[in-house]
Amino acid sequence: MTKAAPRMMKWLNAEFKPRFEYGDQAQAAHLCGDADGSELGAGLVRLTEARIPWTIRYDEIILVLEGTLKIHTEDGILIADAMDSIWLPADTKLTYEADEALLFYAIHPANWASES
Repeated sequence: MTKAAPRMMKWLNAEFKPRFEYGDQAQAAHLCGDADGSELGAGLVRLTEARIPWTIRYDEIILVLEGTLKIHTEDGILIADAMDSIWLPADTKLTYEADEALLFYAIHPANWASES
C-alpha cells in the first residue's frame, strides 16, 4: 500500500465521530492510520460522561489535552490531568473513564483490528 501524502489537521476542521457502540461517550477525529498506509494510528478523542471497558490490542500513548482521564487497569488506576500522558502496552485490560476530556492518542500497529 502506498502511503498518503503528509497533511495537517486543523483544530477547527476536526470531524469528531462516535466511536464503537459508545455513541457520544467517545468521539474520535482520526489523523492517520491503516487507510493511509501507516503503521501508526493517531488522532483526537473527546470523552463525555464515559466509562468504556476495553482490552487494547496495540501499544498506545495518550496525552490529555483537557480535563481528567482515569484508566482502571488490573494494576490500579492511572489518573492523568491536562498535559499528562499515559503509556499502555498491548493486551492491557482496562476501563477508560472521564466526565469530560480531550485526548491525543497514538497507537501501533494501526491495523490491529485486521490482525486478529
